Amino acid sequence: MEANTRSTGRLPAAFLTPGSSSFMDFLSDHQPELLPGKRQLPPVQGVVEAPHGTTIVAVTFPGGVVLAGDRRATMGNMIAQRDIEKVFPADEYSAVGIAGTAGLAVEMVKLFQLELEHFEKVEGVQLSLEGKANRLSTMIRSNLGMAMQGLAVVPLFAGYDVDREKGRVFSYDVTGGRSEEHAGYAATGSGSIFARGAMKKLYRDDLTEEQATTLVVQALYDAADDDSATGGPDVARRIYPIVTVITEDGFRRLDDEESSGIARSILERRLEQPDGPRASLL
Repeated sequence: MEANTRSTGRLPAAFLTPGSSSFMDFLSDHQPELLPGKRQLPPVQGVVEAPHGTTIVAVTFPGGVVLAGDRRATMGNMIAQRDIEKVFPADEYSAVGIAGTAGLAVEMVKLFQLELEHFEKVEGVQLSLEGKANRLSTMIRSNLGMAMQGLAVVPLFAGYDVDREKGRVFSYDVTGGRSEEHAGYAATGSGSIFARGAMKKLYRDDLTEEQATTLVVQALYDAADDDSATGGPDVARRIYPIVTVITEDGFRRLDDEESSGIARSILERRLEQPDGPRASLL
C-alpha cells in the first residue's frame, strides 16, 4: 500500500475516512505501534536506567497561572543533563511540565500537542480545559505498562480556563488518576515535597503575576537545597529555571533576561537570609 501511495501521490484511505476527533484513536486504529504504551520492551532485569526529569511547580494568581521547572535530569546518582527543558506549551492556553522518564515524557507531550491540534481541526473548536486534562489522563494511563517497568511519566498540567476566567492546575499519578489542585499551588517530581512546603509558606490568593513568578523560583530553590536531583539556578553556566505564564492573552515563556533577573534577586536575598523568606505572621 505504501509503494502504491508513493507512485500515485494519493493519501492512504485511512486519512480520508471520517472517524474520531482523537488523534490517539486514529493511531490506535491504523498504526498502534507508534503509541509509546504499545511498544514492547526487551526483557531486562531490574529497573531500566534512563534520564529522569525532576521538579515541576505551579501557582495560580488572579488572572492566570504560572508553571515552572528546574533544568536538571538525573540517571541514578549521576547528572545526565544540566539544561533539559521540562515545561512545554500544550496549546495557546495550557502547558505541561514533565517529571519522570525524560524521553517518554517529551514524546508524550508531543503526542498531546498533536491530540489537541487534531481535535481543533476536526471539530472547529478548542477542547475545554477540563477536556484537555482528561485527554492527558488517558495518555498517562496508556503508559501504565512501561510505568510498571520503571519508565513512569508524571506531568503537571496547567492552563487558563477561558470559560471560568481563571488559572487552574491538575496533577496526576502514574495510573492516570487526575485531581485538580484547589489550594492554588502544586508540585511534582523528586523535589516536590520541599517545593510544596515553600509554596505553602509563601502562597496568597492575591499574588500579582510578578510575585507568582518569584514564588515558583523560590520553591525550586528550596527544592534544590534539599533534593540532589533538583537543579537550582546556575549563575556560572547561565542556566535558570524555565518559567511560563498563562493568562487570557495566552501562553508566554519568560525569556532568559527575565528568568535570570528573578533568580539573581533571590540569590542576593539568600545571602542575607540563607534559609529563605518567612511567612508573615498575622
